Amino acid sequence: MLQQTQVKTVVPYWERWMVRLPTVQALARASEHRVLKLWEGLGYYSRARNLQRAAAMIVARHGGEFPAAFEAILALPGIGRYTAGAICSIAFNQPHPVVDGNVIRVLTRLFGLRGNPKERRTNEKLWSLATELVEVAQQLDTKTGCSHFNQSVMELGATICLPQNPRCAECPVKSACVARATDRIGRFPELPQRTASTERHVAAFVLERDGRYLVRQRPARVVNQGLWEFPNVELSNGRTFAELARRHLGLDLTSARPLSTIRHTITRYRITMDVFRCLAPRKSIADGKWLTLRELQKLPFPSADRRILEQILSRRS
Repeated sequence: MLQQTQVKTVVPYWERWMVRLPTVQALARASEHRVLKLWEGLGYYSRARNLQRAAAMIVARHGGEFPAAFEAILALPGIGRYTAGAICSIAFNQPHPVVDGNVIRVLTRLFGLRGNPKERRTNEKLWSLATELVEVAQQLDTKTGCSHFNQSVMELGATICLPQNPRCAECPVKSACVARATDRIGRFPELPQRTASTERHVAAFVLERDGRYLVRQRPARVVNQGLWEFPNVELSNGRTFAELARRHLGLDLTSARPLSTIRHTITRYRITMDVFRCLAPRKSIADGKWLTLRELQKLPFPSADRRILEQILSRRS
């Protein structure tokens, strides 16, 4: 849950998750629907699927006990070099390094390390340096050195060595910092310029018939696969929403009424979603289901569609 998500956001999700799925065995047995519903709102849903796949592997190959060996942990779905190193060092006090955004910022500034940290040569320098440091930490304290060192560096980057306005006066290693000594803090790390965001414009449609609403499940191998959504079209090729809705959904928008506008971001896409209420078509939209509000509340939705459902519920209350 903490991959690409802040702690303050994760805590209530984690607490709810541990009540519903308290063991590896419970997670391995759970339906994907239940897993996605508990994860709803955290985004990057492949993490939830990998988590469940990893649980099934732990039950099948390791007797339900989380493995302690680095290679065995690395073999679990969804776990890469960083996460395996974090688990090994923090949970088992093994001398494995961690290199994430916070650690990169601390090490490049502390040692004045030049180069784009995303490029292979510089990245391997960082991993090599982090390895040396955690091995020294183990020599200094064989019981907790690795765990304490890696957590300390990550925390230093998260709270003191900030991207903007770092709190250098409070830094415990300020006297050894090359970037501070040479007045070049703002130049590290040497990250490439961010890719410009892409604007996308979508229309979503709330269709009601006899107290039921039309929704559809996103197909496999697309963003948010397996989640549910209200029928929608994306503006493209100079066509209007009315043209696209008629062509792809069989909807006549002459009677459509605006419900709201929702703005959200997915990776590098900035999405504006205009939401309309309109008359239901004479025949059902392909792959759609007509469900009651009670049934809809049990489904996992992407964040934007969850907000649409909340708006419907608030208007009905």
